[in-house]
Amino acid sequence: MKILLPVLVLVSCSIAVCQAAPAPEMPHPTAVYLLPGSPTFDLTISQFRERFNLDNPTLPLEEFRAIAPSSDAANLTRAASKINENLYASTALERGTLKIKSMQITWLPIQGPEQKAAKTRAMDYMAAILRTFSPTLSKPQSQQKLSQLMTSGKGKRYFAKSDGAIRYVVADNGEKGLTFAVEPIKLALSENLDTGNK
Repeated sequence: MKILLPVLVLVSCSIAVCQAAPAPEMPHPTAVYLLPGSPTFDLTISQFRERFNLDNPTLPLEEFRAIAPSSDAANLTRAASKINENLYASTALERGTLKIKSMQITWLPIQGPEQKAAKTRAMDYMAAILRTFSPTLSKPQSQQKLSQLMTSGKGKRYFAKSDGAIRYVVADNGEKGLTFAVEPIKLALSENLDTGNK
């Protein structure tokens, strides 16, 4: 699949998207699980990457590079960051503000003796993404939560679990890849009301 790098005239100063080089070769992130009218995190991709790299010095994320929009992304900007040959991060951003609507880590399984170490590395990145958006979790807590989500989503093309204003998504496509995503969701009015007066 040919991945093109569109000209980002309006956002060139506000997003950490490298425009000088072609986007990394990787499967096109679809974020098919984004809900219609989904909100954004109050965090741009530049702010996210800066925070993530500061908090996780052994798990670096390179600059995110814009990729060609698909037909379902009229109001989205998509970008990706290659971590290694079988692991990458991708994001769906609100066009204009470049705030994050979905942050994803995808692992493309490999065969052979390196598989265990590669999967462990992928899980480390996924747990770190989880901690970035749920900063009250410790490292062991984030790893435990990720493990529970992976167990629940094992073998399922799509599994989602909400936790407050955050939704975690696991998409297990077997040999085609395993994706973990973190997305904001709108809380129902009843969830925001103080129930102490009842």
